[in-house]
Amino acid sequence: MNPAPADDRSITLRIDRVAVLGAGVMGATIAAHLANAGLRVLLLDVVPKEPTPDESAAGLTLNDRAVRNRVATAGRAGLAQMRPSPLYLASDLDRIEVGNLEDDLARLRECDWVVEVVVENLAVKRQLLGEKVAPHVAAHAVLSTNTSGLSVNALADALPASLRPRFLVTHFFNPPRYMRLLEIVPSRHTDPEVTRRMAELLRRRLGKGIVHGKDTPNFVANRIGVFAMCNAIHHMLDLGLTVEEVDAASGPATARPKSACFRTADLVGIDTLLHVARNSFELLPDDPQRETFRLPGFVTDMVARGLLGDKAKQGFYRRTRGEKRETLYFDHRTGEYVAARRPRFASVDAARGIDDPAQRLRAVLAGSDAAATLAWRNLRDTLLYAFERIPDIADDVVNVDHAMRWGFSWELGPFEMLDAIGAAELVRRAEADGVRVPERLRSISRFYAVEDGRRRFLDLGGGGWRDVPVAAGEIDLRLLEEAGAVVERNAGASVLDLGDGVFCLEFHSKMNAIGGDTLSMVHRAVRRAEAEGQGLVIANQGKNFSVGANLALLVAAIAEGAWDDVALTVSAFQKATMALKYSRVPVVAAPHGLALGGGCELCLHADAMNPLAETYMGLVEVGVGLLPAGGGTKELALRAIRLAEQYETDVSPFITKSFTTIAMAKVSTSAAELESLGLLRHGDGITLAPDRLIHDAKQKVLALAASYRPSQPASGLPAPGRSVAASIATQLWNMRAGGFISEHDETIGRAIAGAMTGGDVPAGTLVTEQWLLDLEREAFLRLCGERKTLERIQHMLKKGKPLRN
Repeated sequence: MNPAPADDRSITLRIDRVAVLGAGVMGATIAAHLANAGLRVLLLDVVPKEPTPDESAAGLTLNDRAVRNRVATAGRAGLAQMRPSPLYLASDLDRIEVGNLEDDLARLRECDWVVEVVVENLAVKRQLLGEKVAPHVAAHAVLSTNTSGLSVNALADALPASLRPRFLVTHFFNPPRYMRLLEIVPSRHTDPEVTRRMAELLRRRLGKGIVHGKDTPNFVANRIGVFAMCNAIHHMLDLGLTVEEVDAASGPATARPKSACFRTADLVGIDTLLHVARNSFELLPDDPQRETFRLPGFVTDMVARGLLGDKAKQGFYRRTRGEKRETLYFDHRTGEYVAARRPRFASVDAARGIDDPAQRLRAVLAGSDAAATLAWRNLRDTLLYAFERIPDIADDVVNVDHAMRWGFSWELGPFEMLDAIGAAELVRRAEADGVRVPERLRSISRFYAVEDGRRRFLDLGGGGWRDVPVAAGEIDLRLLEEAGAVVERNAGASVLDLGDGVFCLEFHSKMNAIGGDTLSMVHRAVRRAEAEGQGLVIANQGKNFSVGANLALLVAAIAEGAWDDVALTVSAFQKATMALKYSRVPVVAAPHGLALGGGCELCLHADAMNPLAETYMGLVEVGVGLLPAGGGTKELALRAIRLAEQYETDVSPFITKSFTTIAMAKVSTSAAELESLGLLRHGDGITLAPDRLIHDAKQKVLALAASYRPSQPASGLPAPGRSVAASIATQLWNMRAGGFISEHDETIGRAIAGAMTGGDVPAGTLVTEQWLLDLEREAFLRLCGERKTLERIQHMLKKGKPLRN
């Protein structure tokens, strides 16, 4: 029975201020991500029992605020030291105010949302929420708990009746900034409108992927994910495998993350894994697979010994220190650490190089070695378990798949895996193993289908085929392709019609590397948008926006001495970026993930950028012995010159800052950091929700189109000149003399400085944008002729990391 809807006036439509109760690691990092989103946060924790010796020595007592707020203050301060950082910018800390759970409870009335993040203990939470917090929650505010598996109904029953309709579970996954999943679980009292509005707010404002769970132990993701990990441990023992052998079979080869099984356990904490497993075992007496959650004794022993994973710097893996650094893994048979052997299996090797996760999965399961056996058994049991949990833990397959992709970083959810394997094939193999198969699975051929540009799923509750819910503002390029939205296509890129006169340039090469096909499609996309539309979005939905130019083609040309081909390629890249910059319709780039080198340069030449919050962008060409030659060096020089003109001041500090961005190959740690690197212009927007990224970029195109004025290539630019280049060269010489950079680093730095300052001309000499482009192209070609540059490119292609020779 659903509760009666609350009066609409009591349901907040806007959240500006949030109270976070609990300043431990989880509470503090939730507060950090709220601050990332621009919300004001009040972070509260308990009052210490007594002053520390240092506090006493300073004359402080328990009556002093500094002492009483110490726990929350320490939680806030710790955010600045965490790596990876839970903050977009260090200045986001300014949005977090601290206090304590005795003096500041009355301030909860100022808050639109109060989220409790204290110890995972039902009695503690009930007392805090019911006795201390409830009297101070504003009549319009929402109250939630961050429990990972405690009963929401048991917690709601501790609250006054007037507050219960505004109470629910909001379960963040750790770390909150980086893990997209947020499970929402209402109680039997929760107003459905509160649930709906909170889900939408958390999706749009915090960028979360929302999964709707039920009041069952450990909800959705932990229920399936911890089962899969526990099951893998049991099969490891049965098959006589090692920790690293299991990880070889339970990582990317089977569409799961690089952390696989045991590295994931180290990340989340082995004590946390044990706690969730025990919680499941104790609270699920009727679960047919209950015994799976009973972990073997060696896991309990590890926790007792303090081998807790990454937080203890030793768990299933450990890194040695000193001159000989090596990775060790925990041998569960001896209880000791042994050197990692990096095992190789034919089945796993067969999956290497396959981009499509479904094909990868099938390649491994077709094998017959130990890794294939482990992978099959673990997935067989996990997929059958997930199938039998519906509708117990969630209403449909979509929520379960989302939970595992967003919460455990699986590339495919359990039901997407079933489609990849084939339900009939899984039934056949499982029965051959003597494993019981649910009768209703026999009649199912697929769980997902695409029809008329709509993705549909099979309702296991008997409702037939239903549309996968699409949130407001969500654009899925794959579905648009299925619906016939592709208007241009080649091997490297496509142009899609997004509607309303806006087109989208989408990359789809391997790692979205930029080659001749992509550059050709840039021109075709611009022409199409100019002739038929209002503007162009540059975006894709690959893992990363673009890793840059195709280095393999470049190194082949250099090795053959095909300098004319190299020059033509660089010229083609510059023409493509300039076509974007001087298009007759607005162009908006929407990068996400890695946007490096040439990918960054394409974005720099758009009229505006609308990056995803998690965008790691930079001009990294010096790592391969080069400088940005797709217009990146020119563009940062041009921006520096324009800033100096705007403020009527010396250009040197602006050029030096831009030079540093390129010469140090700086990469942003968030989209918010791009502005300080000179890569994002003031006024460009940032989107936190991945599924809204293309929509938001499209809206920016339409806004610009309303009064768009195409510009012309710049001329009459006062070159910084040889004197600024000489100043930078002096700094480079000093750095090399001090051993901070190599001789080749100095060579590259001088080339960058020369291109950025206008070449060998006096300061103030008027040059054109094309002049700067020619200088960067010439410098690029000179560096291509350096032996050490070729070594750097080859090292990057082979090792995936830069060589500083």
